[in-house]
Amino acid sequence: MFTINITDNALRKAASQGMDAFLQVFIDALRQAVGGELTAETMAQLNSDQVTLLAWDTLHQEVMDGGFVQLIHNGYGPFIFKNPFAKALNKMWGMRELSKLVYDAHTLYAKYGAEIEKDCSDEEFMALFEQYPEFDDLDDQFVEQEEAYTEQVARYVDEHIEKFATIVNE
Repeated sequence: MFTINITDNALRKAASQGMDAFLQVFIDALRQAVGGELTAETMAQLNSDQVTLLAWDTLHQEVMDGGFVQLIHNGYGPFIFKNPFAKALNKMWGMRELSKLVYDAHTLYAKYGAEIEKDCSDEEFMALFEQYPEFDDLDDQFVEQEEAYTEQVARYVDEHIEKFATIVNE
């Protein structure tokens, strides 16, 4: 298992800047521990909460930038939909609404994922959004609830810091 250390100073500073900065301290420490890229080997060195936080970060970044179509096209479909991410959100983190949204997106991923994941030109990529409008409502729901979801993630991390990192004095 990787040892994830975060200084008390860094954590206090980030917490004073808000929930996004607070979460980013943990995400950055986890990404640094895995060498910037989560692989099967590095994932095995993290606990389930740490992997779930990295999955949240990936979901958050991709959907806020380009929706579920972008997330799938960029190759993150298996990480988000073929791992117990949605189950962890619901059962462990108590985020039932977000879990349902991920399950709904998984249904569409199962139906359209292979087509969306294919290599294509930028023009063909942009056309994917028109070809798969079923994702639009899910994208909108995520964007509308993003602040609430982020707050729930931050609260979970704050209430279970020991599952994510060891806080050390400098």
